Amino acid sequence: MSFFKRLFSSEKKETLDQGLARTKRGVLEKLSRAVMGKKDIDADVLDELEEALITSDIGVATTTRIIERIEDRTSRASSKSIELLLPMLREEIADMLENSSGDQPTDLTIPATEGPYVFLIVGVNGVGKTTTIGKLCHQFAAQGLKVTVGAADTFRAAAVDQLQVWADRTGANFVSQGQDADPAAVAFDAIQSAVAKGHDVVLIDTAGRLHNKKHLMDELSKIKRVMQKIATGVPHEVLLVLDGSTGQNALEQAKQFTAATEVSGLVLTKLDGTARGGVVIGIAEEFKIPVRFIGVGEQPEDLQVFNAMEFIDSLLPESFGSENTTS
Repeated sequence: MSFFKRLFSSEKKETLDQGLARTKRGVLEKLSRAVMGKKDIDADVLDELEEALITSDIGVATTTRIIERIEDRTSRASSKSIELLLPMLREEIADMLENSSGDQPTDLTIPATEGPYVFLIVGVNGVGKTTTIGKLCHQFAAQGLKVTVGAADTFRAAAVDQLQVWADRTGANFVSQGQDADPAAVAFDAIQSAVAKGHDVVLIDTAGRLHNKKHLMDELSKIKRVMQKIATGVPHEVLLVLDGSTGQNALEQAKQFTAATEVSGLVLTKLDGTARGGVVIGIAEEFKIPVRFIGVGEQPEDLQVFNAMEFIDSLLPESFGSENTTS
């Protein structure tokens, strides 16, 4: 199979702006108070900036690094004008996100592989894992790709049923053995079925229990080991789905899952209903794992390929008082 697909259009800025509007308002309200009546960046301004970033769930460690960098830049700059604050903040956040993402494309590229391209989807229950798989199915299918879905979250019957609804809705090939089946066996069957049908993409759902990290690690390791009996080098990507509206709880989940398995990319969901969108920055910086997708709405197309610069533009204006601050 030799093909490259640009799956998602980058013309979704308006939806992204709307999805991050609550986070943006929260940050700007605090920053506007911090700079009111100020001409220069001083210790008080930096204290207020620190509070604004932490309360937007960027996280203490990441916020501290941002403040230290801005402090260092200000101490060496010939001008300490307050007008430099937002540009510096944007640059520091961009640097963090770009370092985490590397050369990640802004439109997901499916490389040429021998056999289907396999995604293993991990994350706790309730973060939007099943919905994320459904939205990916929709967007892959819209590009003419043939998709197989494996229901390897066999711990909950509802997970299997919900996934089948999405598969039926998007025309994906659905592989399941029902509740309490061996997740590795389901994954094996899904890849085997996709190979036999000549499908392009496989999405494997998994259970998200964190009460026993060793059990989680063993289960995911077994799934990978069994899948590789069908195709070498799979899964090609392990996507960790996190609920962005939970703020620092999402960061804790990332700690648990990155300790249990090798995560290659992050999906942050439900950013449109929260003022905690800053968690995207904190998690990407702390774990040095690229953010692949962000969810900023209910429609399938609202699961967007992450673009660091568009994200920053939607989160922070270039200057105080610019028209973008009223979003």
